Amino acid sequence: MFAKTTNVGFAQRVVATLVASAVVLWSIGLYNTAQAANLTFVSDTLSDSDLSVTSAHTIAFTIPAGSSLASTSSFTITFPTDLGSGFTGVATVVSGDLTATVNAGAATVDTFSAVGQVLTVSLNTDATAGQEVVVAIADGKITNPNATGSTEIVITTPADIGKTRVAIINNVLVTAIVPTSFDFAIAGLATSTAVNGTSTTGSTTDQLIPFGVLTAGQIKSLGQRLTVTTNARNGFVVTVESDGNLESATGAIIDNFDDGSDVAVPGTAWNAPSNNINNEATWGHWGLTTNDSNLASPFGANEFMAASTSPRVVFTHNGSADGTTQDVGEVEVLYQVQITPLQEAADDYNTTLTYIATPTF
Repeated sequence: MFAKTTNVGFAQRVVATLVASAVVLWSIGLYNTAQAANLTFVSDTLSDSDLSVTSAHTIAFTIPAGSSLASTSSFTITFPTDLGSGFTGVATVVSGDLTATVNAGAATVDTFSAVGQVLTVSLNTDATAGQEVVVAIADGKITNPNATGSTEIVITTPADIGKTRVAIINNVLVTAIVPTSFDFAIAGLATSTAVNGTSTTGSTTDQLIPFGVLTAGQIKSLGQRLTVTTNARNGFVVTVESDGNLESATGAIIDNFDDGSDVAVPGTAWNAPSNNINNEATWGHWGLTTNDSNLASPFGANEFMAASTSPRVVFTHNGSADGTTQDVGEVEVLYQVQITPLQEAADDYNTTLTYIATPTF
């Protein structure tokens, strides 16, 4: 018996080999007719990248050329579990925690689920090639990992896949020291300086208010300028008080305004002593006014209160002061005196004023 010779051409053998290889590759899962493209411009912006804090997530990706994401299709966002605890609380996210845009236009979350570390979302708007999809997840739901490092978040659509990373890091504490500052100064006022509608009748220095010779019925008005420069966060208060009556060595007294009643609250207009022969307190009095409009009860024009052994607030501000701006860093205080013919004679009436400036840092 003779074998029959079969002639198989080279081209036929190649085709047979390719077909056989394809069958083998298909059977072991290595043959695909299509391959997923990469989403582009993929990012996840955290509102806080510190360890173990809740953070909002703004996830963005762009549909690649030749692809699309239909409104009927879902995509997934997968959060990792590495870096210590990984992202926790993903499964507690609800649809109301999400806001979305497609190509910068508002989109509505159509379907949603949160299972384990995966959020599955569909929107009511198609996204075509080149359009950006943004999904923002509100703060308060997802907690950052408790270890530092970089970790990967994966976005998967029916046709494409995208990966991005976020870095979990410790916050940076910034510290600084600003030294406290507080300067308080007293200066004299020149003659004819107006304070609350009253003009000074003489000049003063930072240490002397010289009323000089007093004449019955005549009003004498002298003042001082107070300045404060400070960086006190809560401002300051300046008070003034006397160490006793305006008194002579013989014990004669020029009483506190008004007729010795020791007026403590602004609102009383200046008036002459009533000159009652039976009441020494009515023979002469003196008082003060200030043009600081920040006082709880500011002085009106020609209004005075007693210059007293009790502290009187004459200057206040609730923040930093520059030493020059009226009512902020500078005010004027006016002292005024008037006597009647009954006021006892003496050439040494005196008292000492003490200003106390208190900042609050």
